[in-house]
Amino acid sequence: VNMLEAITRFMMHNIGNRTSPATIANTMTSMNMKIDPKTVDRYLRGLTDSLLFYEARRYNVKGKKLLSSMNKYYICDVAMRSLLVRNQDSDIGHILENVVYLELKRQYPEVYVGQMEADGEVDFVAFRGETPVYYQVTQTALDERVLKRELAPLRQIHDNYPKYLLTLDEAFGEMDYGGIQKRNILKWMLEAASRR
Repeated sequence: VNMLEAITRFMMHNIGNRTSPATIANTMTSMNMKIDPKTVDRYLRGLTDSLLFYEARRYNVKGKKLLSSMNKYYICDVAMRSLLVRNQDSDIGHILENVVYLELKRQYPEVYVGQMEADGEVDFVAFRGETPVYYQVTQTALDERVLKRELAPLRQIHDNYPKYLLTLDEAFGEMDYGGIQKRNILKWMLEAASRR
């Protein structure tokens, strides 16, 4: 396995996870493939410049500024990932997050990962102009603990901009949790496609 293939596979296995060149370099070194973080950074630039991956930068929601490290990466073609990554059934959450990211890239000029206080995170903050829209993505929120966990970061945001929880849930229809709208991902995507 050459270095480019190893890094590409690492990225495919880690879509939706915070990643840095140092993290990847350490992983490659542990696999007896020594590489410098600066070289990894050049590989990442090549993978994003070739449009194999998108880089989603982190955005500090409270401070309203972009952060410079530990960004996330999403693959541009989820089908390509399925060719190279085995055991995807256990990774449906990251695949859904990737699909939502791609749809948001179609709808908004700017899409970031929302960084909250401490280690909290909103999956996506999308901008059209100065107006943010917040998105949280999960496979299902039918379990009360999961619902509470997924709503928590959105509830920390004290502004009046739209907030969405996107799931595959069809039971109970669309819900509103104090201004946070729970939507079915498939219906949301179909509505977006019909507006194009």
